[in-house]
Amino acid sequence: MSGFPYRKAHFIGIGGVGMSATAKLLRESGVRVTGSDENVYPPISYVLRDEGLNYTTPYLAENVPADVDLVVIGKNAKLVPESNAEVAAAFASGAKILSFADVLALLAKDKQTIVVAGSFGKTTSVSLMAHALLEAGVDPSFMIGAAPLSPPSAAHIGKGDYFLVEGDEYPASNSDDRSKFLLYSPAHLLLTPLAHDHVNVFPTIESYLAPFAQVLANVPAEGLVFASLSGELSARFLAQVTRPIVTYGIDQGHWQAAEIVWGERTHFTLRHAGKDIVRIETGQLGLHNIENMVGVGAFLISLGLISPAHFASAMASFKGIRRRLDRKSDKTSIAFFEGFGSSYDKARSAIAALRQHFAQRRLIVIFEPHTFSWRNRATLHWYDDVFADVDHSFVWEPAAQGAGTHEQVDQAEIVARIAASGAKVTALSGSADCVAEIGAFLRPDDAVLFLTSGNLGGLIEDLPLFAERHFPI
Repeated sequence: MSGFPYRKAHFIGIGGVGMSATAKLLRESGVRVTGSDENVYPPISYVLRDEGLNYTTPYLAENVPADVDLVVIGKNAKLVPESNAEVAAAFASGAKILSFADVLALLAKDKQTIVVAGSFGKTTSVSLMAHALLEAGVDPSFMIGAAPLSPPSAAHIGKGDYFLVEGDEYPASNSDDRSKFLLYSPAHLLLTPLAHDHVNVFPTIESYLAPFAQVLANVPAEGLVFASLSGELSARFLAQVTRPIVTYGIDQGHWQAAEIVWGERTHFTLRHAGKDIVRIETGQLGLHNIENMVGVGAFLISLGLISPAHFASAMASFKGIRRRLDRKSDKTSIAFFEGFGSSYDKARSAIAALRQHFAQRRLIVIFEPHTFSWRNRATLHWYDDVFADVDHSFVWEPAAQGAGTHEQVDQAEIVARIAASGAKVTALSGSADCVAEIGAFLRPDDAVLFLTSGNLGGLIEDLPLFAERHFPI
């Protein structure tokens, strides 16, 4: 990585998951790194602390070092020169201005890049892939857009020939509206389930699928393409594809899961073309995680990077990802989990997983409409059935950032829509009394699912602590 053309980089918005991971990659490549942000929340605040990636707050023009030759600017809507003094100073500094996707493309240019794209499951799939290869003695480079427990870091510069990249369809930066994955040059592609997302950027299904068709076209003819058959748009998209594709799913596709036995440790058989390949054991929750393992196993085994036995061993030891159905406390009888509820399909998958594994418990969801999709009037119909399998939901106030870019709905409308569906729902005030308010509702054998891509005002940390005191094991 000594060929990287810059020597000192400053990250504006370093608290983003992709930004923090890319900062770590540059530091491992020998680049000096500084950073800034406005607010940094767990788990990324912990990641930055543990990695020793120091940053300053708030955004200020003087944060930009005088000798910097590269400034990496995040996608946050506030990070534009017209309204942010630090961004304006970066543009005036003469330094090169890039997005983190640009940086990843530079880092990966001499590697065989494996891009994992899709609407949901891509973060887990890249984590599974990186963990499996490391466990098998392969040393890939990788970037994961989350804070994984396995592998122990979201980013790594390896000595091997492969670079694993989570390919996001969201625009690369505020000045580059290309999907991030279109900046990479995939040698191979793993396509996870597709469903309409990021409606503020892709208002129609056709506009959403267009960049996926582009990234598929960027894979060379000799490259491998694996694609999930689940997801509301997957079949529609794949019907238009003419190149050879290997498909996977739970009970459909070339690679499948068979003989699933659910439990605290779930078991299933990885099967290819009707032939049993290997028996898998996992502590991960939900059918969607089994499908992720099918796709990753199919991909790595077909590429010849791992044996079935090594893959099975890695799946058994995989610990998961923070905010992807990770358990928040082992000191209370209440089962607290956090799901990354950024879209309808991710929320439904998380809810289904909790129902599957905790069928006898009352299921409580604490939900924050944080992404544009959840706050957009065009998708208000998502609330008609998203909480259909939930015993009670608590709804936090919608995020206000970027509200002027779309037709924003308010908390009262969301709660009314959920209630109209027949689901039980309570609006949260957002005050310091929320912990006591929810705590008075809890029972010792409940299962609680936090669904957000935000911070829920600290409830994710505070409510399990309350339960540890009032409902200890």
